[in-house]
Amino acid sequence: MAQVLPIARLQPMFRYRPPLLRMQPTVRGYVLLPVRERAVSQSRNHLLKALSPEDFALLLPSMHHVQLDLKAQLEVPYQPIEHVYFPEAGIASVVATMTGGRQSEVGIIGYDGMTGVAIILGQDSSPNETYIQVAGNGWCLPVENLRSEVAKSQSLGASLLAYAHAFLVQSSRTALVNGHSKIEERLARWLLMVHDRTEGNKIHLTHEFLATMLGSRRPGVTTALQMLEYRGLVHARRGEITIVDRAGMIKLTHGAYGDEEQRHFG
Repeated sequence: MAQVLPIARLQPMFRYRPPLLRMQPTVRGYVLLPVRERAVSQSRNHLLKALSPEDFALLLPSMHHVQLDLKAQLEVPYQPIEHVYFPEAGIASVVATMTGGRQSEVGIIGYDGMTGVAIILGQDSSPNETYIQVAGNGWCLPVENLRSEVAKSQSLGASLLAYAHAFLVQSSRTALVNGHSKIEERLARWLLMVHDRTEGNKIHLTHEFLATMLGSRRPGVTTALQMLEYRGLVHARRGEITIVDRAGMIKLTHGAYGDEEQRHFG
């Protein structure tokens, strides 16, 4: 089981000095304030950008920027979810665990959406674990604030439910592919989905992470990655994979990666 950190780190959005007043005393010498509307409106998070101005204004006062560190734990299985996260960069993995410790990823979240699907569906916790596999940043919102604002706006609730449906479709596709595709096809699909949600062609991941994500043994993942590299589709070195031939990767999946995987990215 991958070691995880306790929680994502809250970061200051800006230093604030009230006019004609001293800096308010804090541990680090700055005050963490609700994020400015302009900052979030320019966010790369698709879900936030798709909200109506009225629904966005409901969430705005309670949102803060966060740094999402590698292995930061966002949700603990069967524990109350306290915050939801809207990634702007980086990747969060939703991972299911069997008795005995075997793990497999059931969904990924990038700037296409948000964590906390269980909250959107009216639950307090999830049986799955969610943690950061590619470091980045995003927006954090306390669950109690999200619930209170959803209660005020039917359209906000509908927007979040639409994303929850999209995430469940992704999970069902993953289950289908894991049951019927070869490991190199699954690996290619997964790398393409991560590539959709990251900047550039480099993905920073270890073979251990890949094995967990695909629910496979590490030697099998290593062999599959070597096959992709032999075909000239990727270049792999310790802790880093570079996508070289995206079109060739898509072709290799034999339909495992298609319309549903690309729906949010065009």
